[in-house]
Amino acid sequence: MTPKIARFLTTQVLATPCLVLDIDRVEENFHTLRAAMPLASIYYAVKANPACPVLKRLVRLNSSFDAASFEEIEMCLAAGALPERVSFGNTIKKVSAIQRAHAAGVDMFAFDCAEELEKLAEHAPGSRVYCRILVENAGADWPLSRKFGTSVGQARALMVQAAKLGLDPYGLSFHVGSQQTTTAAYEAAIGPVAMLFTDLRDSGVNVRMVNLGGGFPTRYRDEVPTIDRFADAIMRAMTAHFGNALPEILVEPGRCIVGDAGVLRTEVVLVSRREPADPVRWVYLDVGRFGGLAETEGEAIKYRIHTPHDGGQSGPVVIAGPTCDGADILYERNNYRLPEALASGDQIDLLATGAYVTTYASQRFNGFAPLAEHYI
Repeated sequence: MTPKIARFLTTQVLATPCLVLDIDRVEENFHTLRAAMPLASIYYAVKANPACPVLKRLVRLNSSFDAASFEEIEMCLAAGALPERVSFGNTIKKVSAIQRAHAAGVDMFAFDCAEELEKLAEHAPGSRVYCRILVENAGADWPLSRKFGTSVGQARALMVQAAKLGLDPYGLSFHVGSQQTTTAAYEAAIGPVAMLFTDLRDSGVNVRMVNLGGGFPTRYRDEVPTIDRFADAIMRAMTAHFGNALPEILVEPGRCIVGDAGVLRTEVVLVSRREPADPVRWVYLDVGRFGGLAETEGEAIKYRIHTPHDGGQSGPVVIAGPTCDGADILYERNNYRLPEALASGDQIDLLATGAYVTTYASQRFNGFAPLAEHYI
């Protein structure tokens, strides 16, 4: 929690659940990444948190943007981003979305199959395109590998075809999974992508860019490598495979830019035991998996929790949301312990919740209002 958020929470009476996000921390994180990877162009992953104050600050910092939909493109343009600084990075796009993006001036699109490539050739002629390669996501707390990407061999054929269709075969991309906790994942992915890049260049394809995707982590309960360690590992691998002829390098950070800039304040609704002698208490909050904490599915993302009773005697808990849905359980297996003094009405804070929370919130499931947002 930043001092700015701490002061805000102390001085304001806030209805819960709500997210409080420090825009200055967003800027600090952006500068940290830029200093660690000065050769890379930063394309902020809008899906991590598309709030207008976040986008406007990043526009001021000369960030580019990775958008997952035309609606996200519109948000970027409304915040002042130039269309040539926006990449339509979703490999799954409606024809209408491609048409609208192209008409708005966006000229960079991702793809990973022949049908998508043909749609781009017809509805975004002459655009820069980049092919997403399927890579391992080992080490990622939130893997992305099964839904997106193609093989190296298929990518080669697609990039050759892109040129034949009148598109600009700009580059190759991969994603090692969200909340990636190992630097080795990037090193392992860069090797085969570099081999394909060289093969394409030798074959006369004017490929010029490698997009390393996102995945850079935020610290939750466990320590993670610093961005400097990721940058060092990535640049060693890039230099080893490309030598001095480095391609253009893109990165698509989301979580590491906004994650630790946000705190979710929530109220304890109920604390109960199944049996009087049961050591495990059930703690129900006024926010749950359907209120924005979707990344607790499978207990993948493990948020740190602060309470007003920290330091006192604690015991094991199951933590759940407020809805009448049996799936609305946040943590049952991961040995969360909270103070024995915790009671209904207490307000507690979930830290590093600036990414992938507000946009995951459902629209009045069980009648509960979406998460309130405060950007300071």
